[in-house]
Amino acid sequence: MINKELYMKKPVFSGHESFACKSHWLKRGYDFVIAGNNFNDEDAVVRLGVGKNMVNSIKFWMRAFGLLNPEEGLTSLAYKLMDNENGYDPFFEDMGSLWLLHFNLINEDYATIYSSTFVDYHRQRNLIDKVKLQNFVKHLCFDGTSYKNLYNENTVKRDIGVLLHNYCSYSSGSIEESNMLLAPLNLIQETDSSMFIFNYDTRNLVPANIFLYALLVQFPDSKSISFESMKDLALIFCLTNNDLLSIVKQLCAKYPNQIIFSDVAGIKELQIRGNVSMDTILNNYYLNE
Repeated sequence: MINKELYMKKPVFSGHESFACKSHWLKRGYDFVIAGNNFNDEDAVVRLGVGKNMVNSIKFWMRAFGLLNPEEGLTSLAYKLMDNENGYDPFFEDMGSLWLLHFNLINEDYATIYSSTFVDYHRQRNLIDKVKLQNFVKHLCFDGTSYKNLYNENTVKRDIGVLLHNYCSYSSGSIEESNMLLAPLNLIQETDSSMFIFNYDTRNLVPANIFLYALLVQFPDSKSISFESMKDLALIFCLTNNDLLSIVKQLCAKYPNQIIFSDVAGIKELQIRGNVSMDTILNNYYLNE
């Protein structure tokens, strides 16, 4: 049996102050940092124009989305996306940017609940029962590890609520409830008061280049990637096996000399030939499409 502690880092289920990420917060946080401010400054509340708890929440989401490093400096992706003069999409008006942020939120694994839900839990079921998800997370992250004493029922329950709020457009119709950054992706739908589902109807909206970027992030040094090993990435984007095959074929058409898909004797794999950089992929998506 694999010892989970060998590869699991300390899980994080708090820090967002129970606020889901609003659509304008990341840009506000970027502008705040680029102006030389620090989230721990006494006047951060005034400069950001929000309450103290929201200051902490904006900082948390900047970290969770991989836009702020542990030293509270901006990451290269933050500059590429949000630079006021040369940023690809400073205000996240392109749906591809939301897919990119969704992937980064899970891949960064700073906010543990997202990878636990979209990958580990999702492998087993498409229906999201809040109670079952909480029990699953408890078992996944705490049973048999040194972190078991850190488990707090209310904290994890609250974190699951924030996750669902991030992805679901609530029915109240108020701006405060609907203005969540990732809600337009419609990746999770509410079926009743306690049940939710991963929504596979959005799968055809995933841009091929954004998927390729995610693939290169997860397999940075691989020249050959098996179809089987791409299935966790498919879970993140709510893609079926057929959807995954379709997007792979799109990539082969876009990059005929660099990306080859082979299916020999039932062994399916993606082969990357030559230099395909993540910067090139983002340039191709934002500047050429």
